[in-house]
Amino acid sequence: MVTKQFSGSDEDADLTRADSLGREIFSDVANKWALLIIETLGERTLRFSEVRDGIEGISHKMLTQNLRMLERNGLVERNVHPTVPPRVEYTLTEPGRALRVSIAGLCDWTHRFLGQIEASRRHFDTSR
Repeated sequence: MVTKQFSGSDEDADLTRADSLGREIFSDVANKWALLIIETLGERTLRFSEVRDGIEGISHKMLTQNLRMLERNGLVERNVHPTVPPRVEYTLTEPGRALRVSIAGLCDWTHRFLGQIEASRRHFDTSR
């Protein structure tokens, strides 16, 4: 599906519309790897390997794809230093740092309710 260009209208940001640019952006950033990359970068500038080392289980391919998507959406800035070998660093942009505030809230929510959610899952799984 091709999304339309943002025209400044409310329907462009309407997450309930299939052709909404807002829905496309939401879909991009609402995945586990993107959230973890944003949280890992935080207020720091990190090299690719430092980001990868900060996220257990992420593959080179997934990290590359998600960093490109975040860069495309203007949430991450990629800076290539002209050295041999090239040094590439990543940092959050202003919109990326603003999104990180929401992600921090989601992380806090997870820590706060993890025990209750785990108990609900056990109850659900054993009652079926």
